[in-house]
Amino acid sequence: MEPCRRCAGGTSAPHFRLSFLWDFGTLVGGTFVSGTPLTQGAGWKGELIEGNLVTQTKSRQTREMVSKARLEESGKFRLALGLIILGAGAALVALLGPLVGDVIRYHASDGAINQIIGGDVAGLVLVAPVSILAGILVWRGHLAGPILAMGPAVYALYMYSQLALGNDISRYAGNSERFFPLYIGLFMLAGAIAIRSWTMIDIEALPVTRRWVARTLGIFFLIVAAFLVFGLHVPGLIDAWADQPTSTEYLADPAVFWLVKFMDLGIVVPALMLAGIGTLRNRPWVAKISYAGVGWAALLGASVAGMAIVMQATGDPAATLANTVAFSGFASVAVVMAVVVYLPLMRGDV
Repeated sequence: MEPCRRCAGGTSAPHFRLSFLWDFGTLVGGTFVSGTPLTQGAGWKGELIEGNLVTQTKSRQTREMVSKARLEESGKFRLALGLIILGAGAALVALLGPLVGDVIRYHASDGAINQIIGGDVAGLVLVAPVSILAGILVWRGHLAGPILAMGPAVYALYMYSQLALGNDISRYAGNSERFFPLYIGLFMLAGAIAIRSWTMIDIEALPVTRRWVARTLGIFFLIVAAFLVFGLHVPGLIDAWADQPTSTEYLADPAVFWLVKFMDLGIVVPALMLAGIGTLRNRPWVAKISYAGVGWAALLGASVAGMAIVMQATGDPAATLANTVAFSGFASVAVVMAVVVYLPLMRGDV
């Protein structure tokens, strides 16, 4: 310590200062290690509150924390609102389609219309309620909210792109092109929801999935991928590559045929294989993909099963009992797997 030169010759009582603390402002927990705390203007810019020095740095950090909290709250509100709008949009498409109102008339064959009806049933009964439920959970700050949101978002990306692009205007009458803004709006909204939900999922906060559940889920993903390739699409491709194709689905709706083949083989199958292999190997990075995959599989599986059942019930020439049983079985397993995976999240077992 040394005499304080700032007060030399002053009227105040003699006192000393700690040169080290004066020069470097060493702080521990916001207060000086020893000696009398410096007052405002004495080397540090701040104010003295109950012996603690609140510096500009701390004030800036506090403002940043408040700003971040407000942004998170705003983002949560926007995601919740988007999910509710997506659910309402899914219900609207189903109600305006051939299932109920027949306001939207698709440029497609009777067989394709039957498939759309089956998909609309799933959209109205499953996709819309799940999307709205996810929105409510997100608004309440529940861990399951953004995870549950991935299913309807990915479903909407897959389904509404096909409804918008799979029409054959030159062969079939209809007016579905007038609803293109609705489809592209839902597509863009679903994409934004998927991205936002993906970034909001906190992997470290997720419950540990039981090993048997993860193994079963991984095997299920790989079985579905194999069925899509070898049981569904390869036979159709072989027929389409022949000089004289005979497939009813290909001849009646070639645009839908190639669009589904392109999306399934180019996007869905690789994603399922990645999720299956990563889950079986217990890779931490696969958690988000698995949650999104099982939600999408449950919703789309129910939709495809609905399509197969409607086609079978209406006597569609492209319907087969084997496909109806297979699709219904896959849908049932997917729904059960989704319940098993999501239930710990809904209970808060984290």
